[in-house]
Amino acid sequence: MGWMSDETGLERRAANYVPLTPLSHLNRAAQVFPDREAVVYGTTRLSYTDYHARVSRLASALTARGVGAGDVVATILPNIPAQAEAHFGVPAAGAVLNTINTRLDTGTVAYIFDHGEAKVVLCDTQFIELAEAAKAACEGEGPEIIEVPDEQAGFPATGRFETYEDLIAGGDPKASWNMPEDEWESLALNYTSGTTGRPKGVVYHHRGAYLMTMGTVISWRMQLYPRFLAIVPLFHCNGWNHTWMMPLLGGCVHCCRDITAEAIYTAVADEGVTHFGGAPIVLNMIVNAPENARKPFDHVVEVFTAGAPPAPATLEKIEALGFNITHVYGLTETYGHVSECLWNPDWDARPAEERPALKSRQGVAFPMMEYVTVVDEKNAQVPMDKQTQGEIVMRGNAVMKGYYKNPKATEEAFEGGHFHSGDLAFQHPDGHIQIADRAKDIIISGGENISSVEVEGVLMSHPAVSLCAVVAKPDEKWGEVPCAFVELKDGAETSEADLIAHARSQLAGFKTPKTVIFQELPKTSTGKIQKFELRTKAKSL
Repeated sequence: MGWMSDETGLERRAANYVPLTPLSHLNRAAQVFPDREAVVYGTTRLSYTDYHARVSRLASALTARGVGAGDVVATILPNIPAQAEAHFGVPAAGAVLNTINTRLDTGTVAYIFDHGEAKVVLCDTQFIELAEAAKAACEGEGPEIIEVPDEQAGFPATGRFETYEDLIAGGDPKASWNMPEDEWESLALNYTSGTTGRPKGVVYHHRGAYLMTMGTVISWRMQLYPRFLAIVPLFHCNGWNHTWMMPLLGGCVHCCRDITAEAIYTAVADEGVTHFGGAPIVLNMIVNAPENARKPFDHVVEVFTAGAPPAPATLEKIEALGFNITHVYGLTETYGHVSECLWNPDWDARPAEERPALKSRQGVAFPMMEYVTVVDEKNAQVPMDKQTQGEIVMRGNAVMKGYYKNPKATEEAFEGGHFHSGDLAFQHPDGHIQIADRAKDIIISGGENISSVEVEGVLMSHPAVSLCAVVAKPDEKWGEVPCAFVELKDGAETSEADLIAHARSQLAGFKTPKTVIFQELPKTSTGKIQKFELRTKAKSL
């Protein structure tokens, strides 16, 4: 009979083909882990039975409201239970989830409402005026606003809108879910930060999110029943897909509305949190926390960090406190992290002062990726010699479907058969990637290329520095020179001359900052430093 004929047709297909979707994780968890804690937020504690029922209510209530397959439902929410529920409830209604950054301006939110054509928006009371103003500014009708009050955080309902609890009260806790017929159906719509021009809409599919959750379990060396602290905003790459992953392991999502060192230490010490993700700014917050914000704990906490490469000095300090850091790398277009610094046990024998620098690499591809590598301008693999620079590209299941309503940008991003990141890097002989810089962040001084990441790493090793960012400053002689913007630790003091001398002791003269500005650094809601603002300021100096 050869290699199996297809005589059984549709019956066999029904038995052995199920479209991959993270929705399956919560359906299974409600059966396998019914009484285990699924979501915790202050005094709110939901079992998997509760969680599944509330998600079913939301899905059926949206359907009754006229939300159908392919419609967009937006959220303007911090990391609270309603945001976690929306991650399952919106796609369970067959709709596409559009989580919107709570820190955006009215015009950008109005653009996202119009561009995504959201029918409904679930909005936290703290941001209700933003939603109202954005709806009023829409070219079209704009979405229906459902208010999500948070009494625990001091944001009671305004009384002007239907509330989230009223909405789901009319839903059916046992309603059937609208599961995807094709795993390539759209699951979520996320907008890029849009530092130049309008943000682009990145479309995720069910398959990519499902395989992202599977790959993350392997790379994070996870076991059953993790307790995960949701620090990464769920509007940022859907929280790196971690909320979709937790039911797979019978884990618990601890919602964290306001990110502070005290909240992190309390969650770890009192709630037994075992995992969280965060930008390097979160690591700095933990390292520099005052004594009255700290609490002792007796287990190792696994942490994924992504964004700018973490400074080796920060990595060294935080691991001494009981946090094991894994550096990961990715973009909105790749569902979050798609490469990891995979620790080589042989590195344990390296001198202690060398190990943090090894951990700051962007590393190798996650299991759900076909490859993550570095290519030259002709899309050819660069030599893995620790010095030849090229662009990071990737191919695999955790790559977006494309940019919504933007075929030109999609075609450019996928040129050559892989996704182009726009990040410059080189590769080590073992294949590990190490970012040199964003293409736009390379400083060219007198014909020499200067990596802002390298200069920042040196400045971060100074004991007074909490955060720093290095950008190009126009210079008549050299074209550009490095300019450093520095945020000091509380109570610390230093001077421009001291930091320049510190940098000069470790860097070539042309790489040393020529100007140092002390100020609080502008940051996005995910903790990334907004270098475009600093570049604008540097040009005016």
